Amino acid sequence: MRIAFAFTLFAWPAAAWQFSPSPICTLTETTVDGTLTITYDASLPEYVITITLPDTRWPKAPEFAMAFSGNQPIALRTERHQLSDDRRSLTVTDTGFGNVLNGLEFNLRAYATSGGTTVGFTLTDIGPAIRDFRNCPAANVA
Repeated sequence: MRIAFAFTLFAWPAAAWQFSPSPICTLTETTVDGTLTITYDASLPEYVITITLPDTRWPKAPEFAMAFSGNQPIALRTERHQLSDDRRSLTVTDTGFGNVLNGLEFNLRAYATSGGTTVGFTLTDIGPAIRDFRNCPAANVA
């Protein structure tokens, strides 16, 4: 029984924020509820955040919001989000993401909401990955 339980634990994606500097600066977290990916392409320059749901679809809604709870709570809203053709991914693109990066770095939880769908992400282990993203040599992210 204990062995079966141990294998069940390892079947879930590991909850750990990941950073990659190439081909563009990328910060990613994957949980059973979804994947949050932020990229920065210095050649544009442009930030992109994408939240992908594993088994469901984002509703067609007029607004997307992110809320950060913890030490420096903040809430952000936009009407400039896009849905992928299969509506599993929601994307927002902008030239500035300071509030998003601060929300991620200085809080405990992040919530992405559109229509009646909300996905939460734990931020307690984001420290090294967010600092690497901000210091990405290819992007000079500050």
